[in-house]
Amino acid sequence: MTELDTSHATRTAYDAIARTYAELFHDQLRDRPLERALLGVFAELVRANGDGAVADLGCGPGDITAHLHGLGLNAFGVDASPVMIELAREANPRLRFEVGSMAALDIGDGALGGVLSRWSVIHTPPKDVPAILAEMARVLAPGGHLLIGFPATDGPDDEPQSYDHAVATAFRWSPDRLAGLLRAHGLAESARLVIEPKPTDQRQFREVQLLACKA
Repeated sequence: MTELDTSHATRTAYDAIARTYAELFHDQLRDRPLERALLGVFAELVRANGDGAVADLGCGPGDITAHLHGLGLNAFGVDASPVMIELAREANPRLRFEVGSMAALDIGDGALGGVLSRWSVIHTPPKDVPAILAEMARVLAPGGHLLIGFPATDGPDDEPQSYDHAVATAFRWSPDRLAGLLRAHGLAESARLVIEPKPTDQRQFREVQLLACKA
């Protein structure tokens, strides 16, 4: 499939399951204390650098955007799925949500204090990820922070690996390899959180959160 076909197929798939997704994951941070803590650190760093606006890219039904807002951030959400954005607006009418593409954000250069990309790049073909990261770097102000989460490969030097995802084909990344791509776009890694899978997890993948700062 071409990049356009892939993006369209993923968007259509998420449109189809949006309401079920929102019901299943409406309180997804409840049992994730480490991630809540890291989001708190992210919010503190953004505020310390001037409290600029924060884009939650791939925001889905908006619950994480609302969490960021609760942490005192001027957060707004962007998602490729119109149905997800509709649900986000219904659930959080006072917050801003937009339909958009991570590959071409309708955001000015250096306009943001922070970008959250929570598992939002996993469906992007690996060859297209550098362009997405370049776009994230473009919209961040100097000193702005990026927090990006993804499932990890087993080895430190592994190529990205595809896996069967409930919605659309997704990819795992080597944390070192993705951190290298961030550096190539002026985003220096400042912290890394690795969450090991529980024995009861269906997929035995490590989850990784990289925190990076724009020079």
